[in-house]
Amino acid sequence: MTSSATGTRVPQEERTRAMRQRLLEATVQCLVENGWSGTSTTLVSERAGVSRGAQLHHFPTKADLVIAAVEHLAIVRRDELATAAAALPTGPGRTRAVLAMLGEHFTSDVFVAALELWVAARSDEKLLDAVGPLERITGRETHRLTVEMLDADDSDPAGRELVQATLDLIRGLGLANTISDDQARRARILDRWAAVLDAELPRRNAS
Repeated sequence: MTSSATGTRVPQEERTRAMRQRLLEATVQCLVENGWSGTSTTLVSERAGVSRGAQLHHFPTKADLVIAAVEHLAIVRRDELATAAAALPTGPGRTRAVLAMLGEHFTSDVFVAALELWVAARSDEKLLDAVGPLERITGRETHRLTVEMLDADDSDPAGRELVQATLDLIRGLGLANTISDDQARRARILDRWAAVLDAELPRRNAS
């Protein structure tokens, strides 16, 4: 009897996880395509291919759904950065490759969705309570990973400041890209910034 119960319970748990995943991914896409104000639980359930009853069972309100999506986004952003970092080349062009990878991250759908949440959280205290701590964690993790990718010496104040300036610059370029396609100008700026980093950034393993 125990074996039979276990055999029926595991698939149900898997179905539940898969349904929640579809809802969270649909929430992200709705935020990207429709913005915060245009995202509704009805639209999310339709996009996810989930019945309204099932969606309400897992996430009774828009706030419940979006707060879960905030946590989901934090994980996706972390995992995407780690995967991209592992594929970076070594050698003389590495600095520019790091900047290109960060540029792609800060113009991706997950960044656009996060941006929608940041703006909404400014005037929504409950959402801010969810977004704020996770953004601080994501920011620290992104900074740490950038230090590693650039082999920056973050024990040197100049190294820390240049890494933070890099992230501030690329995040700002990503924000500009939400208004118009800024790819060509972004590439020129990142070419110049890569030269600055190669000349000025203190490295842990400097030759």
